[in-house]
Amino acid sequence: MGDSLLLKIAVTGGAGSGKSTVVRMFKELGAAVLDADEVARQVVAVGEPAWEELRRTWGPEFFHEDGSLDRAKVAQRVFSDSEARQRLNDLIHPQVARKIKERLKALEQEGTPLVVVEVPLLFEAGLKSAYDKVVVVFAEPEDQARRLEGRDHRPEGEVTGILKAQWPLKEKLAHADYVVDNRGSLGQTQLQVENIWRDLKNLLTERAKKVSVP
Repeated sequence: MGDSLLLKIAVTGGAGSGKSTVVRMFKELGAAVLDADEVARQVVAVGEPAWEELRRTWGPEFFHEDGSLDRAKVAQRVFSDSEARQRLNDLIHPQVARKIKERLKALEQEGTPLVVVEVPLLFEAGLKSAYDKVVVVFAEPEDQARRLEGRDHRPEGEVTGILKAQWPLKEKLAHADYVVDNRGSLGQTQLQVENIWRDLKNLLTERAKKVSVP
């Protein structure tokens, strides 16, 4: 991670595992937060280079009348066609990574000590090395599927495609610095997040001591 003074924490997991809930808890505890999915939406906003490329590649049927990307239709396409999904990822991921890097740099220049970034495809996109610590949010596959179907109203076939497109959660656990087991109550999840937060604050204290030593 070089000599960066900003402690960069990635929160990842599977679709429907509860990443956003965990990130919100970190924010309530005082962390600066970023959301890679939000950045991805900005990357494909009307007039952006990725938006132009998608229009050329897929045609107007994947866009609303106002020109914005029809995300539901894109999801149907990419989660049933692995080649289309790979083309989309190859186009979007580098631009999302670049924008997040720019935002992290700005936060560091502002003197922000720690930032938590929600990165759903951290491992799949090869972005782990960009972060100091990785938090994996764990849930059972059937709970993930139920949340996706209920929260996003996605059809069963699309949910299956989403889960298959990501590393299995148990595989992600092997690469985690911290694990939040989200199979229990919200209160139990909160306690785990608070424990991790205390450890991260200790890391910041240790960093500050090293910087202050002449």
